Amino acid sequence: MFARLALCSRQPSRVQRHVCPVPVRTVSQTKFSLPRPHGKPFAHRSELKQAKRIVVKLGSAVVTRGDECGLALGRLASIVEQVAMLQNQGREMMIVTSGAVAFGKQRLRHEILLSQSVRQALHSGQNQLKEMSMPVLEARACAAAGQSGLMALYEAMFTQYSICTAQILVTNLDFHDEQKRRNLNSTLQELMRMNIVPIINTNDAVVAPPVPSSDLQGVNVISIKDNDSLAARLAVEMKVDMLIALSDVEGLYDRPPGVDDAKLIDIFYPGDQQSITYGTKSRVGIGGMEAKVKSALWALQGGTSVIIANGTDPKVTGHVIIDIVEGKKVGTFFSEVKPAGPTVEQQTEMARHAGRTLASLDPEQRAEIICGLADLLTEKREEILGANKRDMELAMASGRFSQALINRLSLSTAKLNSLAIGLRQLAVSSRDSVGRVLRRTRVANNLELEQITVPIGVLLVIFESRPDCLPQVSALAIASGNALLLKGGKEASNTNKILHQLVQEALSLHGVSDAVQLISTREEVEDLCRLDKLIDLIVPRGSSQLVRDIQRAAKGIPVLGHSEGVCHVYIDSEAGLDKAIDVVRDSKCDYPAACNAMETLLIHRDLLRTPLFDQIIDMLRTEQVKIHAGPRFASYLTFSPSEVKSLRTEYGDLECCIEVVDSMQEAVDHIHKYGSSHTDVIVTENEETAEQFLQQVDSACVFWNSSSRFADGYRFGLGAEVGISTARIHARGPVGLEGLLTTKWVLRGEGHTVADFSDQGSMKYLHENIPIPQGSFS
Repeated sequence: MFARLALCSRQPSRVQRHVCPVPVRTVSQTKFSLPRPHGKPFAHRSELKQAKRIVVKLGSAVVTRGDECGLALGRLASIVEQVAMLQNQGREMMIVTSGAVAFGKQRLRHEILLSQSVRQALHSGQNQLKEMSMPVLEARACAAAGQSGLMALYEAMFTQYSICTAQILVTNLDFHDEQKRRNLNSTLQELMRMNIVPIINTNDAVVAPPVPSSDLQGVNVISIKDNDSLAARLAVEMKVDMLIALSDVEGLYDRPPGVDDAKLIDIFYPGDQQSITYGTKSRVGIGGMEAKVKSALWALQGGTSVIIANGTDPKVTGHVIIDIVEGKKVGTFFSEVKPAGPTVEQQTEMARHAGRTLASLDPEQRAEIICGLADLLTEKREEILGANKRDMELAMASGRFSQALINRLSLSTAKLNSLAIGLRQLAVSSRDSVGRVLRRTRVANNLELEQITVPIGVLLVIFESRPDCLPQVSALAIASGNALLLKGGKEASNTNKILHQLVQEALSLHGVSDAVQLISTREEVEDLCRLDKLIDLIVPRGSSQLVRDIQRAAKGIPVLGHSEGVCHVYIDSEAGLDKAIDVVRDSKCDYPAACNAMETLLIHRDLLRTPLFDQIIDMLRTEQVKIHAGPRFASYLTFSPSEVKSLRTEYGDLECCIEVVDSMQEAVDHIHKYGSSHTDVIVTENEETAEQFLQQVDSACVFWNSSSRFADGYRFGLGAEVGISTARIHARGPVGLEGLLTTKWVLRGEGHTVADFSDQGSMKYLHENIPIPQGSFS
């Protein structure tokens, strides 16, 4: 036995484990040094991380408190921290700030109240003070009183991060006078060269009130009326890569944010001005959204990328600047490059609209679409396999993908035939899906209530590598009447593209080709998970890391899936030899990368020195499975395989852990402690022991004398599955058609009112269940 184990533990692995996580960047640890020639603004958000020179413009609503008298210190400290982090990465940061007037107003009010109280105490014969009135404070005086205090505050905050600051006050003349403009440029360049953060503001103590002028007509002409125009002028003058304008709204809306149906604009293009309806300006400051847009477009024309975002929301203020620099979908991004296709938001609207039509089709029509897709998979086999071959060649040439991932990427004639068979099975079951009556109740005379099945709405399925997932999930969405957004991995782009074309061709049979959309833009997965107003359910299909990252990133959107597949096979003391060997071999070796593959083999202690155990070890050695010993198993061995680091490991490879237990009950306890509630198996000839195991193990799938690999929608007869869920909700295990349906209640009456059933009313509740004929639809 020891020799077998020693050999088995040294066997090379045939399949490399691959985990493809959603990218997570630790910003504070990154050093930035990429030079970028200035000239054209960035075309896509994903390029913003290349920005070296950045201006952060803080609007009055961001810097000041809600009472407009004093500064929002907590918010300001959070912004300073983010600017400091970026400065310490090697970027060149500048701040254009408001706040001097508000800070000065706070100081002057305090001084006025103090002086008034002294005067009244001197002139009053009593100790009681008369009611004091607060005079209107002139803005320039407030600015003069507040500028030094504002700068002292910035200096104190930045000192905490070992960063020096310098104050620069400017007016319109400083840009229009050539000598002053050159001096300003030289000063700013020198400050940044010395790693000093310039704090820039209009000199509101001497600036003239804004008057109409013919500004914003060209790159060389802009009047400094407010800090929006100052930031834009400064960005172009200093050849800044990115201008981040923080305000008190999420970004630019197509109409005033308080208006019904107002939509946040993700990307704004220079030709879109006519589609915007502007509202009033913010509660403080002299600018407004229209001024911000004009300044942003002027800066964009001058070669600077611009983002307008919310700097006041406590949920995002602590990371809004960092998120923007990382390219996340925050605020409104101004771009000169308009994509050829629709945005994700537009795709979602298209899918939702077509999905409602899809749901209203007769069950036979939806089944016809699915059968049409099955036929196309076989008719277009050569085109599909050709596209898949290109993906395979690119993946192997890149050297970035493990063999396990390449295996998942691969399609074959056999896989396509199997897919077509599964879709035809699904087409049959789809005839009994949307609109099925689950319950019918007679609430009262002539008042009947029905509970019926309906689609969930818009599904987002994110999948890695496996292109065969696309037709499976599409067919399930069609059968359940759901709209669908698909986000596949780049490594399968050619295959996904042709498969999606076939799905849309099948959908066009009944005019609903837009119901299934393939996202091909540069959307990050984390950004998609934030579309809580557009997406109703997210289904991740891929590595455990992908699922965990999506579960963390999803805000307000339910996620259906499992984060790990730590599946167990328990060999009981009364197990049959042949069954044990066959079940273990198939569970581990059939497809090691699958989430339903065995990862831990539990052996009853009485089997350790028996032929059954020896033959299991021999089989694993022959299959080149590397063994890791659990703590108890290792204690029985003089020369053991490598001891397992964790009993919760999902290897996804030709590796497994072996551990020893004293009883079936101990095996159940081990599974509950270290398992992932996915799939767990018992091998035994004792029916009573098996039934106890099946009842006690709290997993989505529990099997007796059967391979864990049976945990699959197709093998269960569901036709296809959207994924496997380990959550304790209505959809658990392989999620097929039923898991993609929810319900609604339909009440049919004849003018009934609740008052009819009160003590003084004439009607009584009956609440009688009405028998439902099989296959009854609303």
